[in-house]
Amino acid sequence: MSKLLLLEDDLSLINGLSFAFQKAGHELDIARTLREAEALWQEGKYDLLVLDVSLPDGSGFEFCKKVRQTSQVPIIFLTASDTETSIIMGLDIGGDDYITKPFKLAVLMSRINAILRRSQHFKQTPGELSSNGITLQLLEGRAYKSGAPLELTAAEYKLLRFFMEQPDIILSTEQIMGKLWDCDGNFVDSNTLAVYIRRLRAKIEDDPTKPTRIVTVRRMGYKWSAGGGAE
Repeated sequence: MSKLLLLEDDLSLINGLSFAFQKAGHELDIARTLREAEALWQEGKYDLLVLDVSLPDGSGFEFCKKVRQTSQVPIIFLTASDTETSIIMGLDIGGDDYITKPFKLAVLMSRINAILRRSQHFKQTPGELSSNGITLQLLEGRAYKSGAPLELTAAEYKLLRFFMEQPDIILSTEQIMGKLWDCDGNFVDSNTLAVYIRRLRAKIEDDPTKPTRIVTVRRMGYKWSAGGGAE
């Protein structure tokens, strides 16, 4: 059984989601304000957070930023705003998915289950990945560059791990998105992936303008260069 935290102030939506989550076998805590969410977060451990963006006392983005200071728990945003700026902001501050209202309940449940499966897979895989000066401690979900810790969002960490698990293999954008976003999120397109890669390069490359780790292969996609050296 997975334990979820729902931060949402719409009572009708809370009732519907509560029924669906519990029917799916998830344990659920509910907060209607940032203050309530912060209190619950301090008291409990969660496998996934579902956060509304617009709240009576602030924003779900604010709560996400606080959570990301200490945890890589998966986070899904729920919001009525479907602007590209809002979506990118939510993903860049550490969100794993972004769903606009109104949405189909089956789609939300599919995304939750997909993220929980990936998260559980990462938790269960022992060991360490090390390549081209970058090291991932898989059990702890931590990343290092030449021994120095990297501050990565959950999505950036998953993307980096996906690359490092397939060194020197050219991966198309479709392959990458299909692996990381195996649900029906229409907003996940090549432009969004390019934003992730650009921000990840800024953190792991010695010179992001001349990447030697995540290398672009023209007209084909990207690859993780295990030994360094640009294309």
